[in-house]
Amino acid sequence: MMKINIDQLSEEELVELNHKIVARLRFLRQMQSHAQMLDYRIGERVRFYPAGRPEVIGTLTRYNKKSVTVITDNGQHWNVHPGLLHKMQSSEAEKNPEKGPVVMFPRSTSNKELTGVSLSPLFQIGERQIKRLTLV
Repeated sequence: MMKINIDQLSEEELVELNHKIVARLRFLRQMQSHAQMLDYRIGERVRFYPAGRPEVIGTLTRYNKKSVTVITDNGQHWNVHPGLLHKMQSSEAEKNPEKGPVVMFPRSTSNKELTGVSLSPLFQIGERQIKRLTLV
């Protein structure tokens, strides 16, 4: 490791060094968050414990720069650091199944007809995106 004698640096050099240190620390934190995000998949059921509130259970719907977006069963959106999340066990997820609206499609003449598609989690009208489609 290179040693720097900061007593010999000018004010301008100290400010530049400070900016580089802050940028490096931000980068390291971002890499740590990214690594933690990779432990979770979009559509996965998760839980977390916000300070002063009861446990929150929801579905991970989006990766952000330093956090993930979780939509709860009652439609609340939370941006949560991935280090605060806990995966739902398969038995716990079965107790709280996702229930979304079902969209019916007209019958088709092909062999691969769709009778309905469950939109789960919620269809986000503002973004006009369907996060996950599940065949019924």
